[in-house]
Amino acid sequence: MSASATGTGRAGGKVVAIVQARLGSSRLPLKSLLSLRGMPIIDWVTRRLSRARRLDGILVAVPDTELDRVLLEHLERRGVPAMAGPEQDVLRRFSLAARAADAGLVVRVCADNPCIWGEAVDRLVDFYRNGACDYAYNHVPRNNLWPDGLGAEILSRELLEELDDRARLPAQREHCLNHIWDNAARYRIATFDPEEPWLRRPELRLDVDSPDDFRRLALLPLAPDMDARALVDACDGAARRDA
Repeated sequence: MSASATGTGRAGGKVVAIVQARLGSSRLPLKSLLSLRGMPIIDWVTRRLSRARRLDGILVAVPDTELDRVLLEHLERRGVPAMAGPEQDVLRRFSLAARAADAGLVVRVCADNPCIWGEAVDRLVDFYRNGACDYAYNHVPRNNLWPDGLGAEILSRELLEELDDRARLPAQREHCLNHIWDNAARYRIATFDPEEPWLRRPELRLDVDSPDDFRRLALLPLAPDMDARALVDACDGAARRDA
């Protein structure tokens, strides 16, 4: 059982979303600045995330590389809080970002989720605060019925710093929460389903990980301020046209 399982610090402090973003993706280079319906993907993420009512702040954590300086400057021009940290040691970058933001609870957001839904983030924060878990998630349909790409992950800063101390494997440093899954017996992991039947669509993929993913979303009639129902309807409309 982890030290955080005692509940110390689980519900207190600022709730800060830390967005993991970079330009050096090998599968889809410059992904965060690709234009989706006239707006860079990173702007979709931060704009839609700003609608979450349970968040006290948003911070984008980028690698400290010359290439990613372009992304950092873009965010600064937009007035979005951002910081640079180790490129490969993403876990250390997240831990430093949580400390810089004075976060009590850390909501991890991937910058390849342009359709992230503020309400899904709010529900995740409430679920975590009301439950007895160390880590909770609703960003992927793993043991739940959420579409892929609407939600996020949450843990306490205390646990994040514990992971930073414990994780040794390169994969656990690069994929910053892998240590939790690799040691699932140590931590209390939890998830939940959407309340609405129409939102229980685990087959829907709304993330951007590859050129095909980007092409699929770019062809949908999406808008930055769409709610989840409109997003699902857009996906279903495209599926009917392609049938």
